[in-house]
Amino acid sequence: MRAILDVVMLVLNLYTWVIIASAIFSWLYAFNVVNPRNQFVAMIGQALYSLTEPLLRPIRRFLPAMGGLDLSPIVLLLGVFLAQSIIVRYVYPNVF
Repeated sequence: MRAILDVVMLVLNLYTWVIIASAIFSWLYAFNVVNPRNQFVAMIGQALYSLTEPLLRPIRRFLPAMGGLDLSPIVLLLGVFLAQSIIVRYVYPNVF
């Protein structure tokens, strides 16, 4: 059981970095720092979008409009941190 929890914690930790990379990539794309016509850049953008959008879309439905400011990655990061904290404090110590 500990091995499964270790894998879950690793996946949550990696997903944290994917969320951060997606937010940074969206800023780079919005300010024309990266060339969206470049095939490699488009592939990275599509991969990050595919990994994060299924969880960000429901959060965006509930957050109020902030005038172009997207706070959904922060809410998702807080959710990931909450899940990690619950696993570490309550689930992991009780596993034999």
